[in-house]
Amino acid sequence: MPLTFHFTCNAVAAAALALLVGGCAVGPDHKPSEPRAPADWSAWHGGSSSLLGAERRAAPTASIAPGDWKAFNDPMLDRLQAMVLAANPDLQTAALRFAQSRVQRATAAAQRGPQVNASAGVTRQRQSESGAATRMIDALGSSATNKDQLIRTLSEPYNLYQAGFDASWEIDLWSRVRRAVEAADADAAASSAMLQQAELSVQAELARNYFELRGTQRELRIARADIAAATESLELVQARADGGLVTDLDPVRQRTLLAELRARIPSLLQQEAEAMNRITLLIGAPPGALNTELADATDHTGDAPPLPDLTLGLPSDLARRRPDIAAAEAQLHAATARVGVAVADLYPRITLGAGFGYESVGSERFGDWGSRQWHVGPSLSLPIFDNGRRRSTVDLRELQQQEAAVAFQQTVLKVWHEIDTALNAYSAERQRHTELIERERQSRDALTLAHARYANGLTDFGVELDARRALLQARRDHAQSASRLSVSLVGVYKALAGGVPPKELSAGS
Repeated sequence: MPLTFHFTCNAVAAAALALLVGGCAVGPDHKPSEPRAPADWSAWHGGSSSLLGAERRAAPTASIAPGDWKAFNDPMLDRLQAMVLAANPDLQTAALRFAQSRVQRATAAAQRGPQVNASAGVTRQRQSESGAATRMIDALGSSATNKDQLIRTLSEPYNLYQAGFDASWEIDLWSRVRRAVEAADADAAASSAMLQQAELSVQAELARNYFELRGTQRELRIARADIAAATESLELVQARADGGLVTDLDPVRQRTLLAELRARIPSLLQQEAEAMNRITLLIGAPPGALNTELADATDHTGDAPPLPDLTLGLPSDLARRRPDIAAAEAQLHAATARVGVAVADLYPRITLGAGFGYESVGSERFGDWGSRQWHVGPSLSLPIFDNGRRRSTVDLRELQQQEAAVAFQQTVLKVWHEIDTALNAYSAERQRHTELIERERQSRDALTLAHARYANGLTDFGVELDARRALLQARRDHAQSASRLSVSLVGVYKALAGGVPPKELSAGS
């Protein structure tokens, strides 16, 4: 246990000496880490060089495409993003955690100032007739009669009135309090960064589900259009079969194709409902709350809207955009500051104390000036022996600091892997999308030729049917690729932190 000494003389001189040596911070100082970054986006790349898209090879620019989702030019998406920021439960939880860190910071900062407590009380007391006070009576050598009288007098019940206040202030000799506030500031900064990371993740998840929903609805439009065309084709083939121009096998084949197309509708409707539910869950709404807003209002089967251009900017700017890197950096800062707090506990503490109040037996003289009592002076708390507890705490804090440093480096490494994976996925899907567009064009030309040859009796219906199946598959693959391309771009936006620098949220403000 630490030894505590109280001094009641020359308190002003002691305070001046303490202030003179105050501010001697112990423990390591945090030095901001500089995350590693490649010279250009093509330097750190896993896989084949054929996946290096044009955006990686282009000369870096000062900024990247806007990350505020308005770059997708979709008002409904913008509205949903505003709704998810306002009502998502995960964001509300992250915001509450940030608020808690601010309160914890205020709690730590409160140690800087004096602590003042007021007290008052009235107690009814009686002393024992055989207690320690009888020794004093024996020492006075009183007669037996006087002794009994004194004991009876002292043991009579009485009222004790007390009121006053106490004030104390610990002089931060070794910056223990300052280090604690520094750690709390870093914790608040980490919570702020994690709040921004949660916002980015939720917005990216919403955008991904939104584009998957629109992709499914686009497939539904294509499927219904194909059903309408297949129904019309069946009427023509049936008419040719009724006229004896073809066998009854051709209408059967066409009905089989029509049944296949109709069988796709329930599965697509299920996918649409699931995507809607995922979106409403992100917004914190019950199922079906956004059916009207999310319904497909498009009356044509055109392609997906054009995607925004992607400009990556400078790799070295990434550390200022990724909230998870900022959070890992802040956690390392907090762990470093807590080493200083643990080291400061190895040294003495000096506390200045003062108190003033009134004490009186009976209420008649309670407010008299003569009933006053006071004390003032410094006290010294010196740790001597605690069986190694404080030293073990220092070792623990140093190990936690090393763990935070490893976590920071791992976070940076994971970020670059995430970026490379996202860029590879986007580049691969973009190349595939280009080829699927050409495939659909060739399939359409093949169907036109096959239909003409079948109409002129040069081929049987099986050739046209195969060509029609090939076109249908090409259109489905094209629509699915368009959806995946949008989702891949969302992944790039998320990996690049949306291109928006993290908001400055000061914990001490």
